[in-house]
Amino acid sequence: MQSQSIAIIGAGTAGLATAALLARQGHAITLIERAPALEPVGAGLLLQPSGLDVLKRMGLYQAMCGYGANVDALVGHTCSGRAIMNSHYRPLDGQAHGLGIHRASLCHVLDSHLQTLPHQRRMGCTVIAVDTQAHQTLVTLEDSQRTDVLAFDAALIANGSHSQLRPSDWTRYDRLYPWGAMWAMVPMAAPFDVPLLQQRYHRASAMAGILPTGCRPDQPDTPLASFFWSLPVTEMANWQQPDFARASFEKWRNALHEFWPELDSVLTPLTQAHQLTPATYRDVIMHQWGENRLGVIGDAAHAMSPQLGQGANMALLDAWALSEAMQQSDNWNHVWAHYHQQRGPHIRFYQRMSRWLTPAFQSHSRILATGRDMLFPLMAQLPWLRLQMARTVAGLKTGLLR
Repeated sequence: MQSQSIAIIGAGTAGLATAALLARQGHAITLIERAPALEPVGAGLLLQPSGLDVLKRMGLYQAMCGYGANVDALVGHTCSGRAIMNSHYRPLDGQAHGLGIHRASLCHVLDSHLQTLPHQRRMGCTVIAVDTQAHQTLVTLEDSQRTDVLAFDAALIANGSHSQLRPSDWTRYDRLYPWGAMWAMVPMAAPFDVPLLQQRYHRASAMAGILPTGCRPDQPDTPLASFFWSLPVTEMANWQQPDFARASFEKWRNALHEFWPELDSVLTPLTQAHQLTPATYRDVIMHQWGENRLGVIGDAAHAMSPQLGQGANMALLDAWALSEAMQQSDNWNHVWAHYHQQRGPHIRFYQRMSRWLTPAFQSHSRILATGRDMLFPLMAQLPWLRLQMARTVAGLKTGLLR
């Protein structure tokens, strides 16, 4: 496609990766971000082999590995010690692995790459409207001083799962998931300094996890771990109340000790409720992700529960698929037809799997938890199913048998 002026709204994983790939093709990119600056905030996430493959093609894999921590498997046990989840990357090939990484480190590597390419930025600006017309797209944005209306050849919405900009007539389903998590970043400590994402469950109503997360760009010598505690959204407000901080936090810590005693070593820095941050998730299903001079990518397009750990990987795959589509056509509708063909099966598969699996790990259902505890260990014993589990976790599936 000949050079286009493109607004990319949102400087997260999808926005930064897409901006870099399209700027490299010679398009005139304007990155619009609500935050005044990209800061080292956020939780840890797990990059899967599918996302790491995109980073290899972008030439950023080694830089990312310099900040991240290798993860060889996802393991989970009940409080009694029974193994439930045991999904290794080994069935794929000897080199396959995940990469636990701080969100700030992921954005830092992507942003550092983007900084080497021609583009413009509008930081500290909130986009309040996107109007697609026959030959241009108008983006209305405001900052602390004024409101501007800018014209572009096209606009890409990449401002996250809670986006208010995705077209309502493209959206079939958009709801807050009833469960979320309280999370914290803590210095890594034994016995969790091993290449494993580890979880522990009590039925489906209680779940804790520890993910090796590497280091932050501003603290390169401090290996980190991401801790999360599953919680219904309706109970999250309690953690922000002074009464909870004074009366209930110590009770929760004592209960957590009974739930998973080994956590004491890594959670020593957590002494007050406000040190944990709430995270909520949306379930977003769209009929389409692009048309004419407008597109929606990343979590804004297909938000889901993080149980399968696919959010950042899907954002990277979105960016790569869009850049490939734009290399093959000078017509925006043809670009989106190619994009839907490439991304549709993958997105639909993981949306379905997320909706099916998440209640087995985050809900009050004893039946689903019992079924999980029976089925998952059985699946791990059968070579073909073990391979399918590895492919699913790795982000490589486009259907149950594909």
